Amino acid sequence: MTTPTHERRVERYPLKRRVLAVADVERVTPRMIRVHFTGPDLAGFESDHFADHVKLWFPDEEGGHVLPVVEDDRCLNFRVPGAVFRDYTVRALDTAARSLTVDFVAHDHGPAGRWAQAARPGDELGVLGPRGTAWITGEFDYHVLLVDETALPAAARYVEELPADARVFAFFEVVDGAEEQELKTPADARITWLHRGGAEPGSTDLLLEAFRSLELPEGEGFVYAAGEANTLKPIRRLLKERGFVRNATCEVDGYWRRGTSNLDHHDEDDDE
Repeated sequence: MTTPTHERRVERYPLKRRVLAVADVERVTPRMIRVHFTGPDLAGFESDHFADHVKLWFPDEEGGHVLPVVEDDRCLNFRVPGAVFRDYTVRALDTAARSLTVDFVAHDHGPAGRWAQAARPGDELGVLGPRGTAWITGEFDYHVLLVDETALPAAARYVEELPADARVFAFFEVVDGAEEQELKTPADARITWLHRGGAEPGSTDLLLEAFRSLELPEGEGFVYAAGEANTLKPIRRLLKERGFVRNATCEVDGYWRRGTSNLDHHDEDDDE
């Protein structure tokens, strides 16, 4: 039996509960907050893939703070009153320095955004995961990234970790020019910032049109698209039309959906 050139593989990690403290907070842009966490619980933490994520457990609006309880590789208190948690990408990990970096979009309409804006050194959060890592095997001739700011931390890590001989076309949707970030990468990277201006997040076709107008290079490419779930549906269809195969030459991940709180992005999208 011939092994496929590209296939999705998954490695599971034992589930561990951690409590980490804020070491430093910085404003990367007016709407992006970078928080560096530290603590002895980072021992054994693994993150080998740009889209690896953790569940961060936040205080509730009354100041209560439920922390994860893990037993026999299971979290026992996902559904207890007062549990507030959200998925966040591992932006960077420095195991030697025991430093975990997470980027937050600054906004006032959710517990994570509010917490990040008020975060100070010494503040603690519960951290669960990563539960594992997943990757696509094999090499690609080029890479295409299509993301909004919620998936920008994952895409930025992707760009920065590519080797010098990699070719990447990245399209990042943000509000305006003030949200553009300087990314350092050895790769041959063409980064295009798409500004939605006054349009509501998740309401534009900027990423779709950028991909539609991109003249794909020769060879076999990989596409990563992530952001608001509904805007990704036409991108999924266009990927099929252009010959990309899910979990082999493309990954599409709905990080959030307009009007839905705490979307589980592991849920399958029925628009395949």
